[in-house]
Amino acid sequence: MHNSVYYIILVIIVLDFVFERYLEYLNSNSLSVNLPDELKGIYNEEQYARSQKYEKAKSRFSLITATLSFFVVILMFAFGGFGWLDNYLRQWTTNPIWLALLFFGIIGLASDILTLPFGWYSTFVIEERFGFNKTTVKTFILDHIKSLLLAAVIGGGLLALIVWIYEQTQGMFWIYTLIVITAFSLFMTMFYSTLIVPLFNKQKPLQDGELRDAIQRFSERAGFKLDNIFVIDGSKRSTKANAYFTGFGAKKRIVLYDTLMDEMENEEIVAVLAHEIGHYKKKHIVFGLSLSLLNTAVMLYIFSLVVGQPEPALALGANVVSFHVGLVAFGILYTPLSFLIGMGMNVFSRKNEYQADSFAASYGLAEALGNSLKKLSVKNLSNLTPHKAYVFFHYSHPPLLARLKNLKK
Repeated sequence: MHNSVYYIILVIIVLDFVFERYLEYLNSNSLSVNLPDELKGIYNEEQYARSQKYEKAKSRFSLITATLSFFVVILMFAFGGFGWLDNYLRQWTTNPIWLALLFFGIIGLASDILTLPFGWYSTFVIEERFGFNKTTVKTFILDHIKSLLLAAVIGGGLLALIVWIYEQTQGMFWIYTLIVITAFSLFMTMFYSTLIVPLFNKQKPLQDGELRDAIQRFSERAGFKLDNIFVIDGSKRSTKANAYFTGFGAKKRIVLYDTLMDEMENEEIVAVLAHEIGHYKKKHIVFGLSLSLLNTAVMLYIFSLVVGQPEPALALGANVVSFHVGLVAFGILYTPLSFLIGMGMNVFSRKNEYQADSFAASYGLAEALGNSLKKLSVKNLSNLTPHKAYVFFHYSHPPLLARLKNLKK
């Protein structure tokens, strides 16, 4: 039976890689050196040529990194690397919590060592070449160290707790784990900006002035109480602009990138915030979190049915059935269902983006929001002509031209 699982896992890994590369191929072929008529007035010839070169550079880089990752996984799988590591660690400890922590810690560290040069190249070569990078070597190194520590403390802590729950409850562990993950997700939604973001960026309250007054006036019109408006030093790492909404209740806040404020007029910034407020007013954050937790519940339930079975562990070369090896095998076996769920979540997300745009437009901000979206796209050298198949499977936001068309309704 474990031979069947072995070949199923192998087929999933190969098909996933081939399909993703096919989508990348379609998307790359949709690039054109000629400026389409519908983009005139958004991009000029020079800006459009830069955006196409940027997309091609990212596409080539993605192909290299994805291919490397694919061959590493195939080699680990073909030569029983996961099973060998589990068997080796059992010489030192048989405690299930320590086994899981050491197992994923070693895999994570090895993966980090392999991918670190690529992260360096992406930041200091590709992003630098196209004028985006503002990250210093010191910031890059500190960010990496902080990320590793957070992964060890938060990720390791959650993993240890989940393994302990499994050891204590076995078949019922998925219910208790779901409770833990739900509590953690709500906590992070509420406090991410106050606990995690300050480790990497400085956030300052938006100063009194015309912009804050304009935002407050719109908030009152929309019936949205908003006291927490912050500016984040995004320019510390990149020239790209963004804004986001986070939190619930008294903890909700709007965060503006300083790069966004440098590029836009006050009305355009208000329009961007109106879009973000639209997500809140339309309950998108609540629905999105609920769907995510529902997906987690389904995944955990299915995992609970297979984690104790010997076939996944044997397929990966392990001699003993264990939570951590079973988790690796399940992660691969779950890929087709995860892919379908992710596709559905992207459809849901794109629909929400249209609704948030329409919310801003209902307050007379359609033109201002359209202008802000154009500026963001040009500023970030966004691909404005992605292939429809690539958009369907991967985009959580509709392409710019589709959003502009929606704003004209």
